[in-house]
Amino acid sequence: MTFFISLTGLNAAQTELSALSNNIANVGTSGFKKSRVEFGDIVTRSAAQAANRANGAGVTVAAVKQQFTQGGYQNSSNALDLSIAGQGFFLVKGGGDRADSLALSRNGAFSVDENRWVIDNEGRRLQILPTTADGAVTGLGASALQALRLPISSGEPRATTSVRFTANLPAAAAAPTAPFDRGNPASYNGATSTPVFAADGSAQTATLYYRRLESPPGDTNKYWEIRSFLGDSEIGPIPGPGPQQLTFDSNGVLTTPTGPVAFSGGFSISHADSTTLNEPFSVPAPEQDGYAPGRLEGVGVDQAGIVRASFSNGETFAIGKLAIGNVANPQGLKQNGNVSWTLSPTSGPLQVGEAAQDGFGNIASGSLERSNVDLTEELVGLISAQRNFQANARAIDTASTLLQTIIQLRG
Repeated sequence: MTFFISLTGLNAAQTELSALSNNIANVGTSGFKKSRVEFGDIVTRSAAQAANRANGAGVTVAAVKQQFTQGGYQNSSNALDLSIAGQGFFLVKGGGDRADSLALSRNGAFSVDENRWVIDNEGRRLQILPTTADGAVTGLGASALQALRLPISSGEPRATTSVRFTANLPAAAAAPTAPFDRGNPASYNGATSTPVFAADGSAQTATLYYRRLESPPGDTNKYWEIRSFLGDSEIGPIPGPGPQQLTFDSNGVLTTPTGPVAFSGGFSISHADSTTLNEPFSVPAPEQDGYAPGRLEGVGVDQAGIVRASFSNGETFAIGKLAIGNVANPQGLKQNGNVSWTLSPTSGPLQVGEAAQDGFGNIASGSLERSNVDLTEELVGLISAQRNFQANARAIDTASTLLQTIIQLRG
């Protein structure tokens, strides 16, 4: 009996040595969770045996459980290197034949493939929840999961609907005597231009020419005329007539029009806050609200898991929110390798939520979670397991010596 008891001890010590060795081997694996071996004693007894005479029969491995404690963090320059501070797992799905194979992962080292899908190092696609352009989630739960794919451009262009010029028109400027001719600078006092965009994203140049008008005798107001062109075609206010006219009071403050005016070019023009003062002609940085499709320039993920893309035209919008998964019993998850797990009957059902809400952890972009293995602790455990193995081997050797002595006595 002693041989078999010691054999269970050898097997248990060997299992612990294997677990500790695996922990040490993965000390540099991002998101790795160490394992701990739990033991239970074996007792042999029969129904008629006295309760205080039960004999121990060795040790068994009760479980090898992963420890889901938080690991440290390592900074990265890659915006798609992600980590979770707190509870939860990234959700990934395999491509191709494994399209419906959902896995939970703590390894946040993601990259982009040739088709712009965001994937892990096994090619599984990172899952997100759909959102509006400003980041509001529009779908919840496992049924709403979508694979994250980066756009090439900002999508639809936007036609210019309004243009604003904040000009200063010199109070001492003289009214030109020559008839207006955009090719003759003597026929106007100043000009400015800005690009505007059509519905298809094509750009045109809107150019405004400012002409001082003579004020009627006794009138202290100052009057300016604006001739507006879109490309080479002149445009005017709707319903008209003729060129737009600005009126300023004796203090140089614009009195009419003070708001935007619709033009035949398909957009409105505003000169609100324009002045006519004893200063040079100036029109600082005209503003307009249109843009052409922009090329993707960058991607960022905030603490709430909202993925935002920025484009060359200055546009920025959300393309989704990272889906975070969790289960009631993480230690019941089935290990897949590569720091990922799948559901099992003992893990409980999958809970899908949002980062920083309902107990799920925050997202840190530009960092990776390190292994939670404490190398010093594992080395001490390795020595202890080695001593246990040696002690059980010694017990077998002692039992063998006793058995040999008994055999010799009988002889």
